Amino acid sequence: MKKTNAFLKQLKKNNKKEWFDKNRPAYDEAKVEFTEIVADIISRVSKFDKQIAGLEARKTLFRINRDIRFSKDKSPYKTNFGSRLMPGKETTMNGYYLHVEPGNTFLAGGSYMPEPDKLNAIRQEIDYDFKEFKKILAHKDFKKYFGGKLSDEEKLVNPPKGYEKDNPAIEILKFKHFIAYTKIDEKKVMSKDFPKYAAEVFKAMHPLLVFLRKAVG
Repeated sequence: MKKTNAFLKQLKKNNKKEWFDKNRPAYDEAKVEFTEIVADIISRVSKFDKQIAGLEARKTLFRINRDIRFSKDKSPYKTNFGSRLMPGKETTMNGYYLHVEPGNTFLAGGSYMPEPDKLNAIRQEIDYDFKEFKKILAHKDFKKYFGGKLSDEEKLVNPPKGYEKDNPAIEILKFKHFIAYTKIDEKKVMSKDFPKYAAEVFKAMHPLLVFLRKAVG
């Protein structure tokens, strides 16, 4: 990940179109390196998640350009490379996400910003089979990588409509997203074993995705 990391560090210091155009060869090399790493991860993940098999690495990458139309920050480029491994054309992220950014690399997965009908379906499934859901969070591998919990960055203050405050699952039912998340230190990112490690993390996450996919059909 040396080329990727080096380019992103320089881009953060020089986030301007003129600099980017001048350094496009370095960007192209970094993108090739990142794409190869993603392809390696896809190959490994496909062994335990058949729905990911056949994905083309280059098609999973996010664009480097930022959408600045409604942002006060007019920096034209993202300072990270990202890849989303998802089955089909789902947009609610019932899949895996790789975010590489110097000092802020992380692996995540689950259901991000699900549409209202899918959010309701996930809540219903958790309420219906909370025992199974708790088993997923309590598994030793899930605890190892994610601390046995989901990200609670965004949640309702009050119980969602149709659920009582004394529901055993109420704190999770308040979530707006259902995401497992873990940060990765730079030493691990730069290691040649990073694709193997990323696949191990995603494997620990896989039972959660199976549950979420079942919920939304």
